[in-house]
Amino acid sequence: MRPISCAILLAAVGGCSNEARVTQPPETLAQLVDAQYTIVKLPSLGGTLSRGMAINDQGWVAGWSNLPDGSRRAVLWPDHQTITNLGKLGGVSSTVPWLGLNNGGMVVGISHTDEVDPLDEDWACELAGFLPQTTNLICRGFVWESDKMRALPTLGGHHSFGTGVNNQGLVVGWAETAVHDPTCDPTTAQKLQFRAVMWDPKDGSKSKIKARELHPFPGDSTSAATAINDNGQAVGISGDCDQAVGRYSARHAVLWDKNGKVTEIPNLGGTSWHTPMDINAQGDVVGFSNPAEPGDEIGEFISRAFFWANGAAQAEDLHTLGDDPVSEAFAINSPGQVVGISFGGSNGPRAFIWEDGVLTDLNDLVESDDVLLSAQDINDAGQITGRMRDNVTGEVLAFVATPIAGAP
Repeated sequence: MRPISCAILLAAVGGCSNEARVTQPPETLAQLVDAQYTIVKLPSLGGTLSRGMAINDQGWVAGWSNLPDGSRRAVLWPDHQTITNLGKLGGVSSTVPWLGLNNGGMVVGISHTDEVDPLDEDWACELAGFLPQTTNLICRGFVWESDKMRALPTLGGHHSFGTGVNNQGLVVGWAETAVHDPTCDPTTAQKLQFRAVMWDPKDGSKSKIKARELHPFPGDSTSAATAINDNGQAVGISGDCDQAVGRYSARHAVLWDKNGKVTEIPNLGGTSWHTPMDINAQGDVVGFSNPAEPGDEIGEFISRAFFWANGAAQAEDLHTLGDDPVSEAFAINSPGQVVGISFGGSNGPRAFIWEDGVLTDLNDLVESDDVLLSAQDINDAGQITGRMRDNVTGEVLAFVATPIAGAP
């Protein structure tokens, strides 16, 4: 498989074992009198890149961290001082690429396996850099709980991809079927159709997890699910097979109700990249979407973060910070706070929070010479996780931002 270089999912990508636990004291940054958050840097597995991808209501963080050799592991930070290596299904690397953590500590992600892909496809795991190596190995979604990682089955093809999990333990993502899809992009090596899936690890034998297909929007060939709430509502994309990650596979942003009925979510007017990333308990949705601006007609990534209030006729463009051309929203909590990333301008990527109709650079709410690059998730207490660049070492680390009681 070969990776592609693009801004596709700048914050959504990179990018139990016997070596599982490494402990070190957290580093808490000083705050200004008017700072609104304290920041804790999370420990790594020894490499120079880590990222917090999901934070539950207990404050546990799931994400990924690179080893010194450049390989990647899905990890869990249960107390902000301890890092747990979740291992892998085989092959080289594993990761938590989305909001794959629930309040019970169940973790969802993707991993290489030891199996060789007979079609040598450009599957999403490596194509968008979620896994940093270029291999010919099959990639599968996984669910991890009670120190055990299990593979998520496909719909008859070779690859699968796990993204989200709710507090009932229902898992969503996408998986290949056995159908050779003519809408796949011939310039990549993606050949098989893929469809959104809901897996229930509790339904089935210990050795096999049952998979339920979530059908595309009428007229589309493929679909993929990205998140699920506790009401069983899932969101995701629908469109062509294309390149197995975004672009024309995201012609429509969609919502599946608990019975699997699919409806379209309004977008910002372009032709592609309409990608919901999260849905909260109220059914409100955030993500990113191409507007109808120059570049969209050829599938360029020019997306803006959006917010869609459940039942609204239109999605709201959250715009960008400063002169940035691109933004993406990644998570929304029950109170309606939204976090994400703004990038492409002179200041580089920066984490944002959107609340009460205002988009704010998260760096303006803390005192630090370090840079908060992206905000990946926010829990109902307002704690945020993501990635930051250490101003002294240059390392990219996972962080947790905790609101200061009584701050303005």
